[in-house]
Formats: sequence, C-alpha cells, structure tokens
Amino acid sequence: MGRRVLLVEDDDRVRRVMRMALEDEGFQVMEAADGSQCLERVKESPPDIVLLDLMLPDRDGFSVCRAIRRGSDVPVIMVTARTDSHDVVAGLESGADDYVTKPLVAKELAARIRALLRRAEPIAGQAPRVVTAGDLVIGLDDGVVTRAGERVALTRTEFRLLVELAIAEGRICSREHLLDRVWGYDYFGDSRIVDVHVRRLRMKVESDPASPRHVVTARGLGYRLGG
Repeated sequence: MGRRVLLVEDDDRVRRVMRMALEDEGFQVMEAADGSQCLERVKESPPDIVLLDLMLPDRDGFSVCRAIRRGSDVPVIMVTARTDSHDVVAGLESGADDYVTKPLVAKELAARIRALLRRAEPIAGQAPRVVTAGDLVIGLDDGVVTRAGERVALTRTEFRLLVELAIAEGRICSREHLLDRVWGYDYFGDSRIVDVHVRRLRMKVESDPASPRHVVTARGLGYRLGG
C-alpha cells in the first residue's frame, strides 16, 4: 500500500491533476482545500507527508506549517509559485523540510517526496549508538536528543542533519555533502536549505545560538560538530 500524502491546495482543478499524478506514482492521496482542513486531517488521520501550498484562502502556508510543527514532526514540502529568496527562506524557517516551485513536474515531485520519506525512516548502519558532544547526547538509534539532561524536540530533518554531523566525528561536512546525505538528491547547488536548517537546529541545541558550541561553522567550508 502506498505512502499517504496530504495534498493541500485550494484550486480544485490543480488539486485534481496533482492527485491523479501522485496516484500514478503509487501514493495514496488525502486532500485539503485550506489551512483549517489541513490541520484537521493531520490531527485526525496523520499522513506520511504533507504537500502544502503557500497561498491558501483562509491562512498562508507559513502559519499552517508552524501550527503543524507545534504538534507533529511529519515531513512537510512547501509548494510555492514564488521564487523570491525571502519566501523560500520563510517557508523553511516556518518548519518546512523542503520546497518546490510551480509549475510542478510529477516525476521530480515524486522523487522529492520519496527522498523525504526515506530520511524520515529510522537510521540504520554502522554508526555508534550514542554520540556525546559536551552536554549534548544524540541517540542515533532511538532518535532521542538531550541537552543538559533535557530532551530536545527536533524535526526528522533536523535530526538527520545532526546525525550526519555526529557520525563525522568532528570532521567538517560541506554543504554539498549534507545536501547529498540528508536531502538525498541533486539540489542544483542551492545551499540555503542547509543554512536555514542549521539555524533552526542551533535554536534548539545551543544554549546561545549566536555563539554556537555544538553546530560550528567552518567558514567557507561547511559545518562540524563541536564539544
């Protein structure tokens, strides 16, 4: 049975076409025509992933995404007709894991969805079970992260990003490496998505995000995990 996609789009014609395209790719599709319906669907019948249009009749996608994040770590892809950097960054900072721009290409969209779903699955491999960096403890198998003994709530993408830094054992991870390992597809050199997620991650794991000790910038090179 296919994974369940919640398609949030107010235009009936566009929603119908997107539904058919996603079903052809093997997904089960749930629908919502506005932000309120979206939040109801997420609460009542949680999907595997949310495909969220930015422009909705009752509230914008930014506020809907923030509302989702208050109670769920379900992966969210923001769909926008805008290419302005401010809108892209605002969408990511509201809690979206990824974004796509209209007009949508069904095969590309399906690849993005599958990549997100793959990285939302439990991490398996040869990495050690727990990594400690100062007061930060990262459980690689159970997904539990604590700072100074207090549990830290991360989205699945934030956790995958932190894990990639952790298993590098202090080595620098370039943005390109993180794009490949965390997002899992060619992102056409757009490193903004990494930088925004790093900022979000620092807000949660650092006592002082302005002077980070755990997620450290190697200027011009990338990021590494510090103690």
